[in-house]
Amino acid sequence: MEHEELNTQQLEATAGDNEGSADAGPKEEMPEPGEPPIEPLPDDEGETLECMAEPEPEEEWEALSDLELNEVIEDICNSKAEEFRMIGYEHVTGMEIWECVSDKYKKTGTPPLHKVVNDILSLKVTQFMNWMTMSIYKTNPFK
Repeated sequence: MEHEELNTQQLEATAGDNEGSADAGPKEEMPEPGEPPIEPLPDDEGETLECMAEPEPEEEWEALSDLELNEVIEDICNSKAEEFRMIGYEHVTGMEIWECVSDKYKKTGTPPLHKVVNDILSLKVTQFMNWMTMSIYKTNPFK
């Protein structure tokens, strides 16, 4: 309460300082904390936006089956492989992307889906090529 009174006094003092300045425009009343703004702000298309709109109720999420999760992960891996092919790595497959990403889960187990998706989408070509090189050394067919 004491802090709010101090802030009000500071605002009034600041407003008093600006009254005599040449660039001070018309005074606008500031809304109290927790109150919605005085008028809505226009967006780029001229429509008004609700600044203090009530949050929409969250939709309930259905859990995906293992088959659906595998399809989603496969699509993401194929997308990453396509990205690598577009920048010149012609023979990369989605399965190789998954093997590279999942290789680090062998010790700790599979993490939550968001972590898996992040690991796939943030995979860099250099990381992938390092993994490919190491996997060739580990499975040396020339023994």
